[in-house]
Amino acid sequence: IVEPMSIQAIVNTIGVEIHQAAVSGARDLLLTPGNYGLDFLKETALLPEKIPCVKFSNFVGEALDIAVSEGFQTALLVGHIGKLVKLAQGVMNTHSKYADCRTELFALEAMFHGASIEVGQEIYHCLTTDEVTKILKREQIFEPVMDKVTERIDFYMQHRVHGKIKTAAFMFSNVYGILGKTKAADELIQLHKQKGE
Repeated sequence: IVEPMSIQAIVNTIGVEIHQAAVSGARDLLLTPGNYGLDFLKETALLPEKIPCVKFSNFVGEALDIAVSEGFQTALLVGHIGKLVKLAQGVMNTHSKYADCRTELFALEAMFHGASIEVGQEIYHCLTTDEVTKILKREQIFEPVMDKVTERIDFYMQHRVHGKIKTAAFMFSNVYGILGKTKAADELIQLHKQKGE
């Protein structure tokens, strides 16, 4: 368990990195929870490598707060679905000791989109989001469920920044690749690509 002082030290480090990006003149911020996100960006060449990227660990809420205070115009999150799906329920610290609500939302949305209670229970008891994805694809409801999840992520990110900056999220899995993105994700990816050229 990370002690409070250690938490503050991590948040301070994130703040310093975002501040350095702002001082360098950047107005569009790229954020990722950690190495999975960076590796995914390199492997897929989704964005140019030279774009500065700040790792926020589990502290997505604080990273967004700092992005607003530093005057960024946009913030694009790229991360593993297991982390970012928590945002769809307003959880802004993605460490499992605070909340682990990954499968509950997927189970609920699956049933809202026609899955049986049995399938909902199967999803609820999954240990990983890859298992969840497999079931959603099997039941042919992956896309509508993911659309709803990304819509909720969009809502809670905008709620956190009080609409002051444009935000977007891009989710992937090591097994299935790109899984979902919020409505402004493509626009922000293009923005970063243009600046990275």
